[in-house]
Amino acid sequence: MKLPGTPSDERDDVLAEGRGDVTTLFVSMARRHPEGADVDYLRWHTLDHRPEQHRLSAVRASLRLVSTPECRALRACSRDRHDEIDHVMTYFFTDPGGMEPFLALSKALGNAGRKLPLLPPVERGVYEVGEKVAAPRVKVGADVLPWWPVRGVYLLLESANSAPTDLHQVDGVAGVWSATSLPVEARLASARVGQMISYCFLDDDPVAVAERLNPVLDKRWSDDDVEPIFAAPFYPIVPHEWDRYVP
Repeated sequence: MKLPGTPSDERDDVLAEGRGDVTTLFVSMARRHPEGADVDYLRWHTLDHRPEQHRLSAVRASLRLVSTPECRALRACSRDRHDEIDHVMTYFFTDPGGMEPFLALSKALGNAGRKLPLLPPVERGVYEVGEKVAAPRVKVGADVLPWWPVRGVYLLLESANSAPTDLHQVDGVAGVWSATSLPVEARLASARVGQMISYCFLDDDPVAVAERLNPVLDKRWSDDDVEPIFAAPFYPIVPHEWDRYVP
């Protein structure tokens, strides 16, 4: 179905009403559950822990992703410890200062007996949002992609000086957000400073889009200025269908 009208990013009068206030991402990447209880963990996190974070004024959106065996088979790059990533949780913050209330809330929920042991971590990072772009065909502007109902996400970790904004031209990619990791305290993050993370928001099955992206990424990585670290498709959590997408 073709949506009517002019894309938001081509309308100055639409953009003049607001560009969004998300500046910072907190990204937690983890392994699958050590005892295979991924479904139970996803149920708890989605019904209890994740909604509570939105009582914080600095948290504007959140997104939980899972890698399935089919997703794993189509990873274009998966090096060293990053190969262990099967879960990705992202919170979208208005500013880095929101991290302190975020940690305080986590402690308070723990004191209330409301926390499960975390999934085994692979890497956490605090990132500064950089370039954003939306495919004109989806009409909505790049600023609102975190609230757009995705069918999946293709996630990139790279050492790069340029964001992969041209990926929005690939069929099934509705838009791209890129961000760069910040120097923060070790209790908050372990990601290498300056590492770039990119979210390709998808409106087609992530497995199908991954096949289309592979040759495009190969061309991007032929540039000496871009070193791939991790590149993989993911599915979003489907509420109340906890076992629909699991590692």
